[in-house]
Amino acid sequence: MFDLDGVLIDSEAAWDASRRAVVAEGGGRWRDSATRAMMGMSAPEWSRYLRDELDVPLDPEDIDARVVARLLDGYRRELPLLPGAVDAVRRLAAQWPLGLASSANRPVIDTVLEAAGLSDSFAATVSGEEVAHGKPAPDVYLAAASKLGADPANTAAVEDSSNGLRAAAAAGMLVVAIPNREFPPSQDALGLAGLVIRSLDELTPEAIIGALDGRGSRA
Repeated sequence: MFDLDGVLIDSEAAWDASRRAVVAEGGGRWRDSATRAMMGMSAPEWSRYLRDELDVPLDPEDIDARVVARLLDGYRRELPLLPGAVDAVRRLAAQWPLGLASSANRPVIDTVLEAAGLSDSFAATVSGEEVAHGKPAPDVYLAAASKLGADPANTAAVEDSSNGLRAAAAAGMLVVAIPNREFPPSQDALGLAGLVIRSLDELTPEAIIGALDGRGSRA
C-alpha cells in the first residue's frame, strides 16, 4: 500500500498554497497550526475545517472544488514527483499487487497516477473521500485491502506523516515510514513503524520481506 502525498509526490506545499489562497479569497483567517492539523484529513473533513475553524464563509463542497481546482492546475503545469517514486512503484508492482490509500480527492489521485504513468501499476486505489473517516482512522487502508482481497496483517503500508503512520498501524499493517522532511512525524507515531527508510531508493521487496518476516508475517 502506498500513500500519495508526501510519499510519491512532494505535495504538502501545493496543498497548503491552494488552501491558503481559498482562505484569503473568502476572507477567512489562516492559523499557523492549520497545515499540520489538516494532514491526513479527507476532503470532507478539511473542507469543514476551513469553514468552521478558519472562517471561510462557503459551503464545504464549494471550498473543496476551489482548492482542488487550484491544485490540479499546478500539477498540470508541473507534477512534483519525489525522486525514485516511479522506480519504487514499478519495483514493488513486479513483486506484489499494489494498492494506494490516499487522503487526496479522487480526481487528484487519478490525475497524478496518469501523469506519472503509474495508473496500471495499482490494482486498487481508495480516496479518503470514499470512506467514513480520514486518517488517522484506518478506514482508507482497510478499504484498499478489501479491494485487493488482502489480509491487512500481511500487508505493508508506506507512509510519511503522523496521521498516516497511525492509520496504517490501526489497520494492522506493517508500517513503513519515510519521514516527511518538511513536516516530520512525531516520535510516538514514528515508533509504530516496523521499517524506517530515508528515501524511496531503499524501498525494495527485500527490505519489506525482511520486516514482515521479523514480525511473523509472510510476504
